[in-house]
Amino acid sequence: MDDDLIRLGLIDEEDIILDEAALSLASLDHRDVDVASYRQLLEAIATRLRTVGGDRTRADRQADALAAVLHGEFDFIGDRATYDDPDNADLIRVVDRRRGLPVSLSILYVAAARRIGWHANVLDVPGHVLVLVGGEADPVVVDPFRGGSRVDRDELAALVAASGVGRPAAVSHVAAMPNRAILVRLLLNQAIRAETSGKGRRALELYRRMTALAPGHGHAWWERARLERVDGDVAAARSSLGALLEVTRDPDIRRRVRDVLGRLSVR
Repeated sequence: MDDDLIRLGLIDEEDIILDEAALSLASLDHRDVDVASYRQLLEAIATRLRTVGGDRTRADRQADALAAVLHGEFDFIGDRATYDDPDNADLIRVVDRRRGLPVSLSILYVAAARRIGWHANVLDVPGHVLVLVGGEADPVVVDPFRGGSRVDRDELAALVAASGVGRPAAVSHVAAMPNRAILVRLLLNQAIRAETSGKGRRALELYRRMTALAPGHGHAWWERARLERVDGDVAAARSSLGALLEVTRDPDIRRRVRDVLGRLSVR
């Protein structure tokens, strides 16, 4: 297991630097790439943001500065043409191409804002990922996939309503994602695309990274065990299911895991 990945799994949530962590995850697939130049670019973005808007205290003006720098100057935008390309969830390739998924672009926006002391969070909106800029007083929501354009309350409510998960929500009712959950979401995008394209072992590797990064993430353990069974590694699947039992207290999940373990044991 890679040392950086092990470290990410051990450090405290608040000590995770989002763009650095996403870059470390991407570097696992680019062993021949010197990531120093990518780190320099991340610092250059923050430096430019500080120059453009470092003295801004209002969330709306900070949001404008983020869009001006990340999209206007560095040309980051959502990849509409090849949305399902796995490169869109690989931060090294996102930086190379200046194109990405909502979650990878949101990482860049939030990390840049935090680097200069602004308050920013990735928002988990059903079916989408957005960025909340500012604290509790008059926060602003932006969409990095659309070049950092503003998302007002009516648009946010429409997004939630369109997802079919319940009635429209206000900004304060849409959850900010913890750092590890954001990185898991990044890896999950890659894993789903890998399995959809018939690359089961690639998907399995990505779920293994998720469980190393976020050992408490039950879904990753379940999917890892499922793919280990498909790969014929029953011992590994049993181990992953055992780990899932350690991290979940949900009685339905525990019952389901024990049922699968019982069926695995007789083979």
